Amino acid sequence: MATNRLSRPELETSSWTVEPGAFLDAIVDSSDDPIISRTLDGTILSWNCAASRVFGYGSEEIIGRSVLTLVPPDLQSQDAVVMSRVRSGERIERFETAGVRRNGERFPVSVTLSPIRSCAEEVTAVSVIVREISVAKRDEENRFRLAAIVESADDAIISKDLNGIIKSWNEAAHMIFGYVANEMIGQPILRLIPEELHYEEDEILSKLRAGQRIDHYETVRRRKNGERIDVSITVSPIKNEAGVVIGASKIARDISDKKRVARLVMQAEKMAATGRMAAAIAHEINNPLEALMNLIFLARTSSPEQSPVSQLLLTAEEELERVTHIARQTLGYYKDTEGPAHVHLHELLAKVLHIYGPRLRAKEIAIDTQFNDLQKIPVNRGEILQVFSNVIANAIDAMPQGGTLCAVTRTTSEEPGNGVEVVIKDNGSGIKTENLPRVFEPFFTTKGNLGTGIGLWVAKQIVEQHGGQITIASNATIGHSRTTVTMFIPFARAVTSSQ
Repeated sequence: MATNRLSRPELETSSWTVEPGAFLDAIVDSSDDPIISRTLDGTILSWNCAASRVFGYGSEEIIGRSVLTLVPPDLQSQDAVVMSRVRSGERIERFETAGVRRNGERFPVSVTLSPIRSCAEEVTAVSVIVREISVAKRDEENRFRLAAIVESADDAIISKDLNGIIKSWNEAAHMIFGYVANEMIGQPILRLIPEELHYEEDEILSKLRAGQRIDHYETVRRRKNGERIDVSITVSPIKNEAGVVIGASKIARDISDKKRVARLVMQAEKMAATGRMAAAIAHEINNPLEALMNLIFLARTSSPEQSPVSQLLLTAEEELERVTHIARQTLGYYKDTEGPAHVHLHELLAKVLHIYGPRLRAKEIAIDTQFNDLQKIPVNRGEILQVFSNVIANAIDAMPQGGTLCAVTRTTSEEPGNGVEVVIKDNGSGIKTENLPRVFEPFFTTKGNLGTGIGLWVAKQIVEQHGGQITIASNATIGHSRTTVTMFIPFARAVTSSQ
């Protein structure tokens, strides 16, 4: 590299002697960045090896030419502005602009300009250090692009360290879980995981530390409002430049709708199979039912009228007739064209309580009734008896150690309308909060092998066919457990009998 050296004393060491200018030449030529010196009017005075590599000119063909050779035409006006500041003695650091290679390629650069002063402290020339930032620009663009992808994704994308502390949180995470970024960054990921599933995080972290990836793991997470959602998560280790795992990226997809559809399909398949099985069973029991009906009739007519035995046989006969009615409907032998009967609902409720009387007494369950439905209502008697029977049977099962069953009926004109409200309460074991939304699903039961999961589903279908509503409230907290089933049937709506 051409340079003008000033006369200086030699630098001496114990073993060698070297001229200071040689050190400067070596330092400049070994730099990875182009280092150029120029006059105030722009003539290039010196040119190092990195400048040749970056711009493509050899020193012999560029020294003495204008520095504007290296500047795109549309940016050459910047030189006058920048040089006015350097002439005043100002140093300009990391000024981002563009350069032009010998082949005409334009590329981004960061330029640092420093004034060179004479012995009289006058600015006589300028040193220019150029840093190519193409890679940095490309990396920055890639970061912005990735950030945009992350922010626009429909899936929650979260990063965390190996202690499970959240480091980043995208907009989809906010939409899915309900927390904004400020609420979650710096917080443990365990805030999203139900307590009984906390063990999953320990397993995930142990796999991440081993560099393993977790793909499409289906589990349950918790929203800000406490609601549980089904998610599919993919967790990948984040490594530093040395290949050491320092954290993890987590993608969570809300699959609640997918799970719901899958459950509905499964329920439909179960219902179809159950229907076929029910038809077969109904066909097999139809003849024995007829025989039982005849035997009970003979026994009743052989007993003194109005005797307790005669009354019990009459009730048994009526219940068997109801079973026969259901069996015939299941087989599809006929449609129920009888239509609704105008009854007091409390009479039907009292009848069911009478039938369940022995079970209630055996389990030491007290009965508290408050009947205030003064107006008759048009309903299908058999169907409403079935609803009351299913609800009361559930209440009895919930109180294996005894308790109190409260049955209330009242006429109401409040929301949801004019009709009769029936409330059946028990102080049994209650239903857990997470199970309440599913109690009316077919085949869902909390009784294990003791339940079929059909009773409440059937009850809901019947009540809604009558234009009514049925709801359940429950508390499973020990010492405060209870369940309340509320049914409303309107006066005005016509009944469509089930088929």
